[in-house]
Amino acid sequence: MRKTLPIAVAFAIAATAVPGLAQGATPGSSVKWGECPAGVHAPGMQCANLDVPLDHRKPDGQKIHVAISRLASKNPAKRRGVLLTNPGGPGGFGLDFPALLAALGLPQSVLDSYDIIGFDPRGVGRSTPVTCNLTQDQQYRGNVPPYARDAAEVAKHAEQAKIFAKQCAESKTAYMLPHTTTANTARDMDRIREALGEKKISFIGYSYGTHLGAVYATLFPQRGDRVVLDSSLVPAGLDAEGGRLFARGLEDRFPDFATFAAAHPEYGLGSTPEQVRAKYSDLAARLDRAPVQGVDGSAFRLLTFGYTYSDGQFPALVETWRALDKDKPLPPTPAPQDLDNKVSSHHYVICNDSRWPRSVESYQRDVAADRVRYPLFGAAAANIRPCAFWQSEPLEPPVRVGDRGPSNVLIAQNTRDPGTPLVGAQQMRRALGDRARMVTADQGGHGVYVFAPNKCANDAVTAFLTEGKRPARDIVCAAEPVSASAGR
Repeated sequence: MRKTLPIAVAFAIAATAVPGLAQGATPGSSVKWGECPAGVHAPGMQCANLDVPLDHRKPDGQKIHVAISRLASKNPAKRRGVLLTNPGGPGGFGLDFPALLAALGLPQSVLDSYDIIGFDPRGVGRSTPVTCNLTQDQQYRGNVPPYARDAAEVAKHAEQAKIFAKQCAESKTAYMLPHTTTANTARDMDRIREALGEKKISFIGYSYGTHLGAVYATLFPQRGDRVVLDSSLVPAGLDAEGGRLFARGLEDRFPDFATFAAAHPEYGLGSTPEQVRAKYSDLAARLDRAPVQGVDGSAFRLLTFGYTYSDGQFPALVETWRALDKDKPLPPTPAPQDLDNKVSSHHYVICNDSRWPRSVESYQRDVAADRVRYPLFGAAAANIRPCAFWQSEPLEPPVRVGDRGPSNVLIAQNTRDPGTPLVGAQQMRRALGDRARMVTADQGGHGVYVFAPNKCANDAVTAFLTEGKRPARDIVCAAEPVSASAGR
């Protein structure tokens, strides 16, 4: 499994500069910026650490730190303010995200208008990190449960999920369990705003970052400037029902891959989309019976899901299918880093954000239903997670995203997104009401703005960020050609 899991799946303020580095404060800001730590490949960026309360109800109590970064505007005459960014997750490292956005082609007008701010959320990366002391096998299972062929496999995975939850509760960072939530990360964002000396902040968040942005806009409606939610989750985030939508996402997206593979009969995966889909089912069943090179049917389904996140990954997915079909060497993939923290922090957040069903039988019923409704991936997305056995009770009810506040939100969404399907974004749009407008691009993949080459959608987001021009009504952008390198 290790060789095949793509990185996409696998997963009062006191400010101090990074120890031992040159320091310099920005006027109006208490943050002292310095060089970024080793390993953060972010040309032109500066970094700092920011102390925030572990428990925001006790602002003078125990502190943790949040690592932040800045790609500063070089055009003071056009600078509007700061644009906070989040790449998704939960568990996604965000410190070098501003540099990645710039490298992918963030327009110069946006770079001029804002200091682009990145941060590792609480519990993640170079912020105070959390752990569940995961074994290598637990790390490489990732954040999506295995595909369950029957009720017995759900029960078997439940025992593994129970062990996972127990490890989190007994880890050295268990003191952070009840405080590592989306709501507290949003409160950290407001501490970042205050430390930077800004009255308001703009924000762009992708995937899980849309839930974070919506929660911030709900908790601090008057402190948000321009808010972009790209590839949106449902308003409740990644709760049990939100997680099940991965299966709907793959059903929406798979025809794009099937059409691509069928256009090349020499791949040997079928000459029609229907034959490619049949090949998927055949390969999955064969690998269920006899894994190849350590890849079983569950891992095959998961890597297929992950590789559909962008059109640019389709050729690699074809080669992986062919290798598994013929028992040939698998194509090399980069080794993901720090999976313990990524997977642990993911569960800290989603298990604390909402109350999960506790009954194994309820998951068995959901798996049975979704195996039929969404045969490609339903019996994985609906399977039981460690949250069912979580030993930390939420300190507050989930934040209910609603329509109270200024009309300053723009949702950008692909029609065929495997990770955050259109139906979820439509729910977010309805929840935000007149606060939001939505730009939908007729294309597949996960990530719209700068991650895909739809000029209509990209121009709409740029105009909103730089000029405040939000569409008068929801718009749909027609499909445009997709380059092999596009996507996320």
